[in-house]
Amino acid sequence: MDEFELIDSIFARLTTPGSPSLGLTDDAAILTPPAGQDLVFTKDMMVAGRHFFATDPADVIASRLLRVNLSDLAAMGAYPLGYLLAIAYPGELDETFTRKFVEGLARDQKAFNVALYGGDTISGADRLTLSVTAIGSVPHGSALRRNGARAGDAIYVSGTIGDSALGLLCLKDELGWDDHLVARYYTPEPRLNLGMSIQGIATAAIDVSDGLVGDLGHICRQSGVGADVEINQVPLSPEVQSYVDINGRLLENALTGGDDYELLFTVSPEFEAILQEKAKQTGVPVTKIGVIRTGSGVQLSDRDGKLHDWGYGGYRHP
Repeated sequence: MDEFELIDSIFARLTTPGSPSLGLTDDAAILTPPAGQDLVFTKDMMVAGRHFFATDPADVIASRLLRVNLSDLAAMGAYPLGYLLAIAYPGELDETFTRKFVEGLARDQKAFNVALYGGDTISGADRLTLSVTAIGSVPHGSALRRNGARAGDAIYVSGTIGDSALGLLCLKDELGWDDHLVARYYTPEPRLNLGMSIQGIATAAIDVSDGLVGDLGHICRQSGVGADVEINQVPLSPEVQSYVDINGRLLENALTGGDDYELLFTVSPEFEAILQEKAKQTGVPVTKIGVIRTGSGVQLSDRDGKLHDWGYGGYRHP
């Protein structure tokens, strides 16, 4: 198939009638912003061999690509609207890969109520390269930012931390196989409902993509504050805890490894009770792991008061 045949026979199924995509029949999409809303844009790229295994199933790659972008919208408290997609194929356009890839996108479009607005495909790249630009909306002036944390704020995180980092170690044969951890790596859960529910409650927010410690460091730098975290309060799944019980050094991997896509945010003490009610309503547990202080940097301590210097961890592009 050539590019236009791919669009007509495969990608068109990802559009919806009357959407900004115009059925993928024009040069661009037309989006009318919802009244009283700000538009929120985010973009992520994934390259075979660096962000995913070249042998990963196409539908799994698609799901992860879309979900990590939706997680960025969640971190801003935004409601997801749609997305743009770009694919650079190694060699010729790959119909078999594309059909399976679109299956994964179609499943998650239904799950998260989004649709394809448009995009582009090319062939002849050095290796498979994928990119999504996700678009969301948020009531005017209410987007969550990284720069609002203040001394005395409590630090919260959703879900559990470290599943994805240890799942990646499983995939690399550096740990025994665990279905839960591998699934958490491949199919992160963007916390969209939680993100929208903490508008006006959270003073700063970010999604945990570069690791809990590293992403908290981003909040601290943007807000001009420091943070104290008690590592024993960080919520771990039973699967991660079992590995940490065997090898305590894996706790550092869990807290610095990244790719959890949970929400990490700060809340003034006066709103903590309201936060717990919001978390209950969305069905997403949240856990207090520390407090914002004056100064700078992220300080980690255990229940005995021992300090741990693990750096920021996470992946940084060269």
